[in-house]
Amino acid sequence: MSTSKNIAAIKKKKLSRKIRLYFIAKNKHYFLNEGFVKNGFDSKLTIFKNRYSVLSAFSKMSFLFDEIIRLRIVGYSNQSDSAELLYLLNLVPINRKIRAFLDWKVFGPEFTRVMSRLFEVRNDIVHCISLDEVRYNPKNKISLASAAGFKRFSTDFQKAWVELQKIYAKQQETIDWDGLEKEI
Repeated sequence: MSTSKNIAAIKKKKLSRKIRLYFIAKNKHYFLNEGFVKNGFDSKLTIFKNRYSVLSAFSKMSFLFDEIIRLRIVGYSNQSDSAELLYLLNLVPINRKIRAFLDWKVFGPEFTRVMSRLFEVRNDIVHCISLDEVRYNPKNKISLASAAGFKRFSTDFQKAWVELQKIYAKQQETIDWDGLEKEI
């Protein structure tokens, strides 16, 4: 059964409050948590040229990283597993997660490089006051404060976000929907 059909079937049932799962179907994101299926992130991110907007976009990307790890380790999970796993995932630096994805063959070498360059920007933004201090280095260093620099960064980020969603959708194919429905 397709993910969309599984979602429709799940929405009709009384859901267990213990199951936690994030999933994507037909460019729509959903979050099954606390017994409810809620809308997740938008499949298209809009990034504005300010620190808050950029960091918010990175937090969504980081969330999907953690969800990929969760799927690979425990599949869908119950609340107690989730709390402990989230605690551990918060201790792992993002560059180590990116490297793990390369090692696990979730990311290819080029996508790993793209993600590493993007997350260098995130690290710089976290430790600065304004975007004026941040440089993005796709091939040559460019200022995020310049119109051309921010446009290049934003375009690369958008492409990476689309690719990450495809990767996540592929990873969620491992979900045992029949087992999940039995637990619900």
